Amino acid sequence: MTTKIAISLPDEQIDVIRRAVDQGRAKSVSGFIGAAVARVEREASLAQLLDDLDRDLGPVGPDDLAWADKALGLT
Repeated sequence: MTTKIAISLPDEQIDVIRRAVDQGRAKSVSGFIGAAVARVEREASLAQLLDDLDRDLGPVGPDDLAWADKALGLT
């Protein structure tokens, strides 16, 4: 189901959205807004997963971060 609503945004944000549509990076204004909401939902889900892992396994320590940096070739 889809519900039509009215929202207010700053002119600068409207310009960004319309540019994205004009450039083909979004199918429509509604599509752009929907994608933005979906991204926020994914980020919230990921944040919840990370919180759950921290609770269950403990926070990531400096040794773990150093190992990850090395494994990813960042150091």
